[in-house]
Amino acid sequence: MPSRVERPLHDLRLERRALRAERDLVAWWRRLVRARIDLAVAGAATPGPLGEHVAFALPLEVALEVPRPDELRATLGEGTTGHDVGALPQLRSLDAQLARYEAGVLEALARTTSRLVAHVAADPTAAARRRTRSVEGR
Repeated sequence: MPSRVERPLHDLRLERRALRAERDLVAWWRRLVRARIDLAVAGAATPGPLGEHVAFALPLEVALEVPRPDELRATLGEGTTGHDVGALPQLRSLDAQLARYEAGVLEALARTTSRLVAHVAADPTAAARRRTRSVEGR
């Protein structure tokens, strides 16, 4: 069985592409979990209404555009009752788990990228030969 450095260039590219896709997917999930954490906290500690303390300093047309407090609270959905705060430990634990997984994916991506670079550095014409063969095979 060939060593990981000796793997064909095509295989290294496919592995790197898969790892990049996984990196993007785990980053997306982490953003979703952190947004959920933010919503849970916001539901328990709703910020005050907008415009109350600066209405005198705003032009009338701007002051008329400030959203009403009930419109703002509606963006929090069920979180306005504060019951989502109980989910914070689980959400934080999930985020930590995702962070560990993300670190592993990033490490694997870096290793694969290094192997790909080493492969191309050892044989700079390998990529060109592969492309030429695939073009000629059409």
